[in-house]
Amino acid sequence: MRDRFRLGLLINPLAGLGGETALKGSDGVAAQALKQGATPRAPQRVRQTLEALLDLREQLLLRAAPGPMGADLARELGFAVEEVGQLSSTETQAADTEACAAALAAAGVDLLLFAGGDGTARNICNSVPDNQLVLGVPAGVKIHSAVYAVNPRAAAEVLRLLLTGDLVRLTQADVRDIDEVAFRQGQVRTRLYGELQVPEEGRFVQQVKQGGREQETLVLDDIAAWLQEEQDGDTGWILGPGSSNYGILEAMGLEGTLLGVDVLRDGELICRDATEAQLWDLQQQGGEWRILVSAIGGQGHILGRGNQQISPRIVRAAGLDNVLVVATKSKLKTLAGRPFLLDSGDPELDQALTGLRRVISGYREEMLYPASWHGGAEPTPSDAC
Repeated sequence: MRDRFRLGLLINPLAGLGGETALKGSDGVAAQALKQGATPRAPQRVRQTLEALLDLREQLLLRAAPGPMGADLARELGFAVEEVGQLSSTETQAADTEACAAALAAAGVDLLLFAGGDGTARNICNSVPDNQLVLGVPAGVKIHSAVYAVNPRAAAEVLRLLLTGDLVRLTQADVRDIDEVAFRQGQVRTRLYGELQVPEEGRFVQQVKQGGREQETLVLDDIAAWLQEEQDGDTGWILGPGSSNYGILEAMGLEGTLLGVDVLRDGELICRDATEAQLWDLQQQGGEWRILVSAIGGQGHILGRGNQQISPRIVRAAGLDNVLVVATKSKLKTLAGRPFLLDSGDPELDQALTGLRRVISGYREEMLYPASWHGGAEPTPSDAC
């Protein structure tokens, strides 16, 4: 049995519940999110990873946390599973994550694959030895830690490299978490909690998120002037979270939300901090819709990090050509040539959005910049006008 790769599996089934309901996280608000109609996303994210490894399952000895924390999904997909650990109740808690992570590490796993957000990474950091190799499948609302693959399929690619004997460098990566109470009040306060050992493959593992608000007032004023000229009563604008869109609304004299999704029509802010359901209801009222998203500094995600309200159905209703990225040239430079990253939760949509995307970088100034679902090299960015 030892010649097989020992894969540990742990899912935080509550991770990401606060995304589409605009709750900015899941800590302490899971029940509220479920009441508002949120659906668990972590199991589906892990399903994408494991389905991409079905052809290699005979090479795996899979040890999983019990029930909804891993074993149920793995068995459903046809993996032979050894359950490790116990749950304290039917409603999983952070203590269950820590106990099961410790039990899996003690049982012996070559890599612990876990799904969640920054809070889950923090629980893992509290529970496993320093030399335990781990990799996260991103399923939370906010992910500042560098222990996660860029998306579920990328996690599968890293595992495939390990299973097929490719050389993969190991590194210590930061575990960061955010104060969710402050986050819901529009303040970003992150703290370094520790490090975890991860397999490093530059195309597939994300960078640490850069914090802080970019101060490029004149450029954002120019973009705001363009956006004002584009306003009419037939077109709605969905503005994702981030300092760029917040600064644009501020320049227009509108009080937007730094960390929420705002909706603009005919120069007026018609919805602040919108949920996914509210966006969908607005789209069903008709008219053309455009979506302005910004790249998370350092990581480059334009979908799937902090803007889960802009769900796949919201994107499709607007139309792929109406998904625009707002980024100043200095913001683009922080990516150091890496493409924008797509992790909408819908692989087909991510594939469809892959390629050169329009970037609004100034007054009536557009650039083309590559976007990718896997983080690999794409065509060289160029001016579009």
